[in-house]
Amino acid sequence: MGLWEAVTGRSRVKKPNLDSLFAIPSAAITLETAAGFRPTGVGSVCFRSAAGEAFHQMQTDVIALIRADPQAPEVSVTTDEYGYTWLTVHDDPTDVAGLCTDLHAVNTALVEQGFDGGLLCTLVPFADSSGRRFGLVYLYKQGTFYAFAPQGEQRRDNLLEITVRDQLSGELPMEQDLSRWLAVWGAPGLDG
Repeated sequence: MGLWEAVTGRSRVKKPNLDSLFAIPSAAITLETAAGFRPTGVGSVCFRSAAGEAFHQMQTDVIALIRADPQAPEVSVTTDEYGYTWLTVHDDPTDVAGLCTDLHAVNTALVEQGFDGGLLCTLVPFADSSGRRFGLVYLYKQGTFYAFAPQGEQRRDNLLEITVRDQLSGELPMEQDLSRWLAVWGAPGLDG
């Protein structure tokens, strides 16, 4: 904490580092070797939609950019019960780097067009052979990751979430404040 922050009692908001998404492929290797979890090939960006033609055009351009690849992944857009938009990419589960590149492109387009205030999170789901699932969630405003492991109707597997945090703490900036580990019920890719 600097002098000005100490005097005013305010700290500077940490700027998110979207390039942290490129550390997920390495983390995926750790998750597979340590606990048998593999990426599902699905990833999504959650944001609050803005009204107006500029936002609609940006969303259309991002989808076109992702689909421009000759081996283009499937892209879908849905709205959840809270009014947030999920842009979801369905890709080859073995190409987590490609998936992260696509998710980074979505986030970057939102930021470059001035819609970063509406960004909530980016989510990459993982599953093991027994069917357990969790999403590795990147909190845009914090610049940190956490695990969200839904377990049945409105229940979480807290032990799995903390285990993932501990396994990845050396590779990713993991969120330490548990009150920021938001539940993202119904997030694309976590429904099994």
